[in-house]
Amino acid sequence: LQQMTLPDDFITQAKADMGDSLWQRLAEGLAGEAPVSIRLNPLKCLDGKWTAVNADGRVVWCGDGFYLKTRPAFTFDPLMHAGMYYVQEASSMFLDRVMRQYVTDGPVTMLDMCAAPGGKSTVARAALPEGSLLISNEPIRQRAHVLAENMQKFGHPDVIVTNNYPQDFVRSGLTFDVILTDVPCSGEGMFRKDPDAIGEWSLGNVDKCRRLQREIVADAWACLRQGGVLIYSTCTFNTKENEENVRYICEELGAEMLPVDIAGDWCITGSLLSGFDKPVYRFLPGLTRGEGLFMAVMRKTGDSEHGNRKTKTKKQKSDRNGRRNSNAACPCTSWLTSPDGYEMTCCGDTFTAIPRTWKNVFDAASASLKVLSAGVQLGTMKGRDVIPAHALALSTALNSAAFPSAELDYGQAVSYLRKESVTLPPDTPRGYVMMRYKSVPLGFEKNIGNRANNLYPAEWKIKSTHTPEGDTRVIDKEERTGSNVTAE
Repeated sequence: LQQMTLPDDFITQAKADMGDSLWQRLAEGLAGEAPVSIRLNPLKCLDGKWTAVNADGRVVWCGDGFYLKTRPAFTFDPLMHAGMYYVQEASSMFLDRVMRQYVTDGPVTMLDMCAAPGGKSTVARAALPEGSLLISNEPIRQRAHVLAENMQKFGHPDVIVTNNYPQDFVRSGLTFDVILTDVPCSGEGMFRKDPDAIGEWSLGNVDKCRRLQREIVADAWACLRQGGVLIYSTCTFNTKENEENVRYICEELGAEMLPVDIAGDWCITGSLLSGFDKPVYRFLPGLTRGEGLFMAVMRKTGDSEHGNRKTKTKKQKSDRNGRRNSNAACPCTSWLTSPDGYEMTCCGDTFTAIPRTWKNVFDAASASLKVLSAGVQLGTMKGRDVIPAHALALSTALNSAAFPSAELDYGQAVSYLRKESVTLPPDTPRGYVMMRYKSVPLGFEKNIGNRANNLYPAEWKIKSTHTPEGDTRVIDKEERTGSNVTAE
């Protein structure tokens, strides 16, 4: 058990919210080890044979989630860098359950308002109906770039990543069928995993977060279409940031609470606020197998003035991101499996393919928001050559026949991810070559004959020189022979 000294004010507040018995279960849970879990990317694990190698059971509220018996050295697994799975704590995967119950008819347009590092956005994108668009936003610039990286690794083309504050979306005039507000909070649910969260906690910060959360939700509510679904989420335990805010949304903005189908043996706790018995879902270490999480699902039904603010979109003379349409000028449309479904845009010398079905939303977003990535980045023009983008290698829209490929063993794959030189077989054609591990794309090299240039993004490379020993697999394909199942 790890030693943990919790703030006295936190203990007093938690006991008041939970009662002595529930508090004792939580205290025991916080003193224990945090479970390790991953979620497969169903967009890339397509044949149904991929599974966790060191599995310790399934995450019951998410079909793609697995618990692991021990924490592997994820950094040194090429398949994680390829976006085949996402390392995510299990409670956060409950979003999958919510989405598959309430977001079934599509296509829809969804906004994840505070999305970094991208765990819940990847859950949402996997669960959204076909043809839906997800705008994944993060207000903090550095965190927004981490978000863009993780969404590119996930590989779905129907995603826009933005770096804006909630108020910017109100001004943009964009509206959404579904909005996830995984709001900044006091972080009580992270005490077990992040000791710094304990030192940063205070009653004053709880109140500050409560007020900020209401401001974010108010902006989200203005962008939510009538009848749309708002998913409110925190990683904290207290009722001030949770039930009191949900009650505020119901009473002040006009929301109908939506129940989520759960099983009793999942040990999810309901409302802890006296006099408030609406359906809410609280995950407590010591009861549920995961970290602290609170989630509530609401439908926009009210007709309050605040809840139905009308916004006017300013007409902009040009795209603030400097993009222009360039279908005729783009020489790399054959790199996509279905190029006719895209319109090509150009920002500087970089070509991007935007799905035609939501090009109008992209244009509106580009006019008023800071767009970091969208659709499929194809490549960058250099002289007469177009250098293929790393995001293209990781995209599910990639035409795999467009490039020759080289299969790497584990050591070569790790070297490639360190941006070291990897020698190609002598019969490899010159030009751009797709590097693969277990047949999964990792990125590009340019074969110039006597050597090959590693094109892996420098900012993404593995910086550690350590190489773990033994079995490094986190996921692998199952080989089914009769009734026996063995890992390859």
